[in-house]
Amino acid sequence: MNGVLIGLLALAMLLGAIRLVRGPTDADRIVAFDLLSACAIAACVLAAALSGRVLYLDVALGVALVAFVGTLAWARAVEKRGARRA
Repeated sequence: MNGVLIGLLALAMLLGAIRLVRGPTDADRIVAFDLLSACAIAACVLAAALSGRVLYLDVALGVALVAFVGTLAWARAVEKRGARRA
């Protein structure tokens, strides 16, 4: 069962990375960044479940906070760039 979860997580990360690189729009890249962030959080939670160490849950919380701020910053930058083009 653990192998299936790891495989699905790796597949989601691969597809997210492809979307992050290929785009085609900035909105697609922001959503891909959110997907990769969610996958990183899921990987930390899975590591906590498999190892029995709660330290990984703290790491997952840190990743979630950084990802949230990163998404906000990226969305603001895209919004400002769009306002300059108009």
